[in-house]
Amino acid sequence: MDKVRIYTDGACAGNPGPGGWAAILISGPHEKEIAGFAGQTTNNRMELTAALKALKALKKPCEVTIYSDSAYLVNCFQQGWLEQWKRNGWRRGKDKKEPVLNLDLWQELELAMRPHQVRWQKVAGHAGVHYNERVDVLATQQIKNARP
Repeated sequence: MDKVRIYTDGACAGNPGPGGWAAILISGPHEKEIAGFAGQTTNNRMELTAALKALKALKKPCEVTIYSDSAYLVNCFQQGWLEQWKRNGWRRGKDKKEPVLNLDLWQELELAMRPHQVRWQKVAGHAGVHYNERVDVLATQQIKNARP
């Protein structure tokens, strides 16, 4: 099984507002940058979209480590939120009556992960981590490119 490192980031000009997402997929000496734009979105949706698009870009099952500065994204998997939400009928909160936000993307991300062995790694944002800085530039550039 090939090993792939993926760095992801999402950005938003306003929250909600226009947003961008980006990912860099690294396998051995090969690197691939992908990025996109959404007209009206939130930062969290862009963070999820970056991871989702990166996983969908893989052509075969891989051993994947996803690096993100989004606590929302990484904590979901490292702290078992996803499994808890599923047990609670996709509800959250103390009374488990609040719907999970961004449900469509969480469910799609869960499906995209299935063929792979995925590990999630939190990285500090804006702390000089080369690839994390690069995906930040790519995501924010998507917003700048879309503005008139």
